[in-house]
Amino acid sequence: MKVLIVDDDRVLADVLAFTMRRAGYQIIQAFDGEAALQLWAEDRPDLIVLDVNLPKIDGFAVCRYIREQANTPILLLTVRDEEDDIVHGLELGADDYITKPFSPRQLVARAQAVLRRAGKIPAPAIRQVGELTLDPSRREMRFGDGEAVSLTPLESRLLDYLMLNAGHVLTTEAIIEHVWGPDGADRDMVRQLIHRLRGKITQACRLWCESDLIQPDYIETVPGLGYGLTIPLSAN
Repeated sequence: MKVLIVDDDRVLADVLAFTMRRAGYQIIQAFDGEAALQLWAEDRPDLIVLDVNLPKIDGFAVCRYIREQANTPILLLTVRDEEDDIVHGLELGADDYITKPFSPRQLVARAQAVLRRAGKIPAPAIRQVGELTLDPSRREMRFGDGEAVSLTPLESRLLDYLMLNAGHVLTTEAIIEHVWGPDGADRDMVRQLIHRLRGKITQACRLWCESDLIQPDYIETVPGLGYGLTIPLSAN
């Protein structure tokens, strides 16, 4: 899924790009309205995240032009919170708006909602590392052909993030931001969530192996840094 991010603040644009890439999107960037229209015509992105205040051609004009040509979903970014500006953007054809400042999780959630309404967002990808499989849409995990173990939303997001980065250590801060959002948790909450997820991984492994033997610890703790998933190619 390709997203065009348009913002003349290059630092913010890079933050937005990083946030969306981490959520699994392919990113292209423009820093003024003229470049945005050119990239839109060349690459036909699935979603445009569009700042209102742009050099050369402002965001409202970009929105108007694109909407006259196609139904590409558009999410407006603005520091303006006046009703007239919001209404104007929606009347021009924007699908939604988000007012700065905003959290990374809010941006991803709004983008997904816009794509979902446009019928563009697919079902969450099923992840597999070694014999471990996660179905995020059902919030279930299993080893091999063993029975599924249900996860809470937080456990599912954490396992999905660990599986996406299997073999790498994720800092506690990165886990907090991805699972809870900024300032949404502390280190004790992360430890508790890791503990619960470890227990469910062990449960799923035993359902597959049919063994009461102590199972390997598939979540590695790196003191002073964070956690990583170390699933072997075969677990039995």
